[in-house]
Amino acid sequence: AFLNISAVKMSHMNHSMMTTTHPPEHHHSTAAPAHGHGAGMMAMTFHFSYENVPLLFSGLTINSPGEMAGAFVGVFFLAMFYEGLKIARECLLRKSQVSIRYNSMPVPGPNGTILMETHKTVGQQMLSFPHLLQTVLHIIQVVVSYFLMLIFMTYNGFLCIAVAAGAGTGYFFFSWKKAVVVDITEHCH
Repeated sequence: AFLNISAVKMSHMNHSMMTTTHPPEHHHSTAAPAHGHGAGMMAMTFHFSYENVPLLFSGLTINSPGEMAGAFVGVFFLAMFYEGLKIARECLLRKSQVSIRYNSMPVPGPNGTILMETHKTVGQQMLSFPHLLQTVLHIIQVVVSYFLMLIFMTYNGFLCIAVAAGAGTGYFFFSWKKAVVVDITEHCH
């Protein structure tokens, strides 16, 4: 009985394999066009093309120099927005911090003296509007970062330059407001 079931399965498998194969005259070529990123194929090397360049969604394809210029500007501003969003989230976090505590601790000073150093501890409440806003902004930041990554992964030189230039410009314009904390009690030996 076991051999009969196996023979029926093998017979069915051979029949299904024979019915799905096509004669050589019906074989469709899967070779890519000369520039290496035609329909269904993505270039795996950097290129500076403006024809048939997919941009994030299936219906959004760049096919002309004007469309590439528009995409460049849009991607540039998206990368700037990403950098601004990162800094804005930091500023909002600093403004929304609550429950400030001061802790004093002794630290050794010069010539064997003891100094008291004060640290400020801040926190944020989980069920609050500022934390909810931070959560929504974090989701937006993650989505935008993945969009920028996918745009860069098109390997289109124009779009890669737009991502890098937009991120650099955004950092230049927004990061100078970023507070830098310097611990003056830290000693390097």
